[in-house]
This record gives sequence, structure tokens and C-alpha cells, in this order.
Amino acid sequence: MTQDFTELVDLAAERLGGAALFTNDEFFADADNLLKADSAVFVPGRYTDRGKWMDGWETRRRRTPGHDWCIVRLGVPGVVRGVVVDTSHFKGNYPESCSLEGCSAPAQSTLEELEAAAWQELVSVTRLRGDAHNPLPVEGASRTTHVRLRIFPDGGVARLRVHGEAIPEPRWLGRPGTHQDVDLAAVENGGVVVAASDTFFGPRHALVMPGRALDMSDGWETRRTRREGPEWVVVKLAAEGTIHRIEIDTWRFRGNAPDCAALEIAGSAEGPWEPLLGRTKLLPHTRHVLDAEIVAHAPGRHVRMSIWPDGGVSRLRLHGVPSRAGREAWGVARLDALARAEARAELLACCGSSAWARRMVEARPFGDLSRVKSEAVRATEGLSEQDWLEAFGAHARIGERKADARGWSAQEQSRVAGASQATLDALAEANRAYESKHGFAFIVCATGKSADEMLAICRGCLGGDRAGEIARAAAEQRKITELRLEKLVAR
Repeated sequence: MTQDFTELVDLAAERLGGAALFTNDEFFADADNLLKADSAVFVPGRYTDRGKWMDGWETRRRRTPGHDWCIVRLGVPGVVRGVVVDTSHFKGNYPESCSLEGCSAPAQSTLEELEAAAWQELVSVTRLRGDAHNPLPVEGASRTTHVRLRIFPDGGVARLRVHGEAIPEPRWLGRPGTHQDVDLAAVENGGVVVAASDTFFGPRHALVMPGRALDMSDGWETRRTRREGPEWVVVKLAAEGTIHRIEIDTWRFRGNAPDCAALEIAGSAEGPWEPLLGRTKLLPHTRHVLDAEIVAHAPGRHVRMSIWPDGGVSRLRLHGVPSRAGREAWGVARLDALARAEARAELLACCGSSAWARRMVEARPFGDLSRVKSEAVRATEGLSEQDWLEAFGAHARIGERKADARGWSAQEQSRVAGASQATLDALAEANRAYESKHGFAFIVCATGKSADEMLAICRGCLGGDRAGEIARAAAEQRKITELRLEKLVAR
């Protein structure tokens, strides 16, 4: 069964940082209203000096050709699966139709920069109903940071909901190897509540939203079950990982907090489940922080919280460290979701051949790291000499202190840093001799090699012919590419 996209997170939610940045007209009502969390309201008899007060975005009546538009920055970037264009209370003044586009751009982009961005059509021009929720599914979208709503020709929209799967910037993962704890359940990191036994009083997504609850409606709350329980909720973590600290917050729930709770962890939503936190007593209106009570466990991707017998929990925080496999899976999913231009830029950092990067972009989706690697090898088949020379030219020379955006060259040549000046001078001389003879810079997979080892390899290659050296350098480039692809997806 196809999932109802409206059950996914609203990526444009104001509380996640969504904002209406630019619009060509908001004469009757501000575009900021589009992203309000509450449903639109109508107040009879309320007027401003510009006309009837309306809870939404409303433009003036257009007397010239064209249409109106509004650009919204999503609170969390992600893949859009559908939007709801809500025209509640706009009965004689709603737009005849609308369309929606998406792009990926820096958060601080100006209007001019956004207008020049590569926009992708998410929803083609579609007729709207007045005073109604207009659900519009989206297919084939890439990772999006901004959306542009166009209304034809003018009119009012109460709310815009942009539902999808969050794919934030990679920095949320923390630095690899540092064992930095992050909230693996947080919606801004990509965590999502995928199932719940009951959501009668409170939406399940509130459980992993930022900040503390605004009121009792801002949390997950079940009806009174009139049985022993438990009720339960399942969270899909942003990435597979191990949990070090749990926070169960019953803030705002004073007479309806659960009596106790327990947590389990699993690799999938179907289990098998293993204990994470034994049955633990809860207090009303209290933030419970638990660490010593956590049971040793293998890395998992899903956590199930059971509560007895029923009640409300405002927030659940699951602080832990993404596993290596979790980082890889997240990184591959992100690479698969990137817009073409962004994916090409990421891949060119791994291999500087434009033809290779183009083939890799076309080969998506990869699904897992093994497929990324196999497609990387396949993409080198039939590359011309000029393609290989383009790839070689993207590298810093061995021994050259030339920074790159990711610092990969410095990492790969880390053992050169401790070399003597005499060795560095000899490397520079050998590089010049190699380039003079063969017409391109000396290439070697530097990872794990000392300066003296690379100097010996370079000198040994001075006796070879150009064709043989291109073949040898291409083999080294393949090794470098594989290592960099691992760094790219594992972060």
C-alpha cells in the first residue's frame, strides 16, 4: 500500500526553521502566514485598512498579465513527496490554479541567486478548489532546500505544507572517529516517527520536534485505553547507531502522563527487538534523563517506546553515535537524492574526470556502497586519454602543500608532513622531471605511503613510456577514487 504523503514530516514547518523569504505581492495578507503551525481561522467582521483580514497569503486583484509567486526556504532540506495547498476560508478569492518548483541552494541565498538556481518542476499547473485542502503528490524530486509556489493569476492561500523525507547537511553526523553523540531521533537530523498504536489526542511527529512542548497538544498522546496497555510508538533513527542517553519528557502532561515506559531497539521496524531500557517509572511534567539504565545493545535503526497503560509524552531524545554502516547508508541515500549539479560536484571531488562524473550521476540510484564502487569502476571503462589527464590534473602534486575543500589531499599525504626538507626537495625535483618527460603530473595513491616510498616510485617511473605511465596512473586513480568515495559517503 502506498503511504499517504501527508503522514510525512512537513519540511517547511515554521518550527523547523521554514520561512517565506520572497514574494512579488502580499497586499492583503502576509506570506509568512503560509507556514503557521495552526489551522487557518476566519474572523467575521475583522478588517484592516487594506480590506478583509485573512489568515493566509493573499495578493491584490491582478489587472495585468502574469501571476503571483512566493519562495519558501524549507526548515529542513529533503526529498518532497507531496504538498498540500490549503485554501481554507478563501471562497471567492482563491487562485484558479497553482504550480510548485523546487531547487537546492545555500540558505543565505539572495533573491537574484535563487532566481538563477536550477529549479525543478514538482507540481505542474493544477486547478485548485476553494476553501479546501488540495493534496498534490510529487514524484521524482531530488533533494530540495527551497520551493516556489506560483498561483494563477492571483488570490489567497491559507497554508502550504511540504511533506517529505528530511535529508539535512552531513555535519549533523559529527566528525567520523570522534564518537560524538547526536540526537538520532531528532526530526531536524532525519529521525521520524513511522508508526504508533494510537494518536487520538496528539500527533506522533511532535515527539521528535525541536524544543520543549509549547502546550499539551504539542506531544504524542493516546486516548484512555481502559486496559493494561501498553501503547507504543516506533521511531526510525536518522542513521543506524548505538544509544548512550535517553530523554523521555512528559512536560505539560500533568494528569495524563504514562505510569512507566520501556524502550527496545532493532535493525528494522519489524524487529527482532532487543531491550534498550527496562520498564521505568515516569513522573508527570518531568524531563527524565537516563544513561546508566541503558542496556548494552547492537547498533540499530529503529527504536520502539512502549508506555503503560496510556497517556502523553511530549518529547523523546535518543542521543548516540552513528555506526560506520549507518554513516555509509545515510551518505549513499544523500548522494542518490542530490540534484544533478550537486551530485556531479560531489563526485568530481573523488575523480576529476567530467566524463566519469557524468556517468556516475546517470548511474544513480546506487542503494549501497558496494554498488557505488562497482559503478565507479564501470564508469572508467572507455575513458579517453584526455579524460584521464583531466582526472590527473585535479590532484595536488605529491609533496605539494595545496589545500582542497575537503582536506583529502592533506589526509592522503599525511606521512609526507614529517619528511625532511631534503626529501621534499627531491620529491619536487622528481615531480618536475616526471612531468617534463610524460606531460602530466606524477600520480600515486599516497594513502599509507611515506615520502621516501613515493620518491622511489616516482624515480622508478621516469624510465617508462607515456602510454604505460597513463595506464599505471589510471590504476592509481581508481584506488584513490575508491578511497574518496568511502570518505564521501561515510563522512
